[in-house]
Amino acid sequence: MTSLSMPIDFWSTLKQEAKVVADNEPLLSSYVHASVLAHHNFESCLSFILSNKMADDVMPALAIREVFDEAYLLEPGISEAAMADILAIKARDAAVDDYLTPLLHFKGFHAVQVHRMAHYLWMNNRHQLALFLQSRNSASFSVDIHPAAQIGKGVMFDHATGIVVGETAVIEDNVSLLQSVTLGGTGNESGDRHPKIRQGVLVGAGAKILGNIEIGEGSKVGAGSVVLNNVPPHVTVVGVPAKVVGRPICQNPCESMQQNVLEDNA
Repeated sequence: MTSLSMPIDFWSTLKQEAKVVADNEPLLSSYVHASVLAHHNFESCLSFILSNKMADDVMPALAIREVFDEAYLLEPGISEAAMADILAIKARDAAVDDYLTPLLHFKGFHAVQVHRMAHYLWMNNRHQLALFLQSRNSASFSVDIHPAAQIGKGVMFDHATGIVVGETAVIEDNVSLLQSVTLGGTGNESGDRHPKIRQGVLVGAGAKILGNIEIGEGSKVGAGSVVLNNVPPHVTVVGVPAKVVGRPICQNPCESMQQNVLEDNA
């Protein structure tokens, strides 16, 4: 993963940003206090936000929050990955100029964090609770990620609506996916059957990547493409079926978010 500069005190920065919003927008003051300023650390804040979004009429937020808090305590890497995701979003999204906005408002960020919890439960043989979170994640955010799928850190699901990630899919560190991307299988086969997305990759809106194939490091998949075969590192593919049309103009397309494949090197 390329370096993303972590603020000296990430949590203090978030609280300062939250205080500015609470002071300047009275209608959001109570919400910001409950979501951020009332908490003693980032993990407590994150578990509060996510558990309230996952709760329903039968499963209370308090019960879900206990599971989140346990996971953050036992697996610190989960919250560290969430921080890396926020840094990635701020660095890549031209509409974001702070750390608070994705934490409070971006469903792509929320969906990835809920998946991290579902994956933690899946790996600890709590499959039914993991599937419950997958279902709530899909219903709440229109993002469907199987709990067994592996997702690294520094990952951005931009806009996120309609993203589907299958059971044996792998998304490595430092990857950006846009809305309506599918990492799926090609039929009802069992076993390892879903794509592997390597570091630095950008997958454009509506792309469908199908089967146990690899999208090589630093590659770019154009919007609306259907990818059925392995993609080499550091190339641009586009079309139905997708074909190599050039090379990205930067080492890590996920960072530049440059989606115009016509500007790549032929």
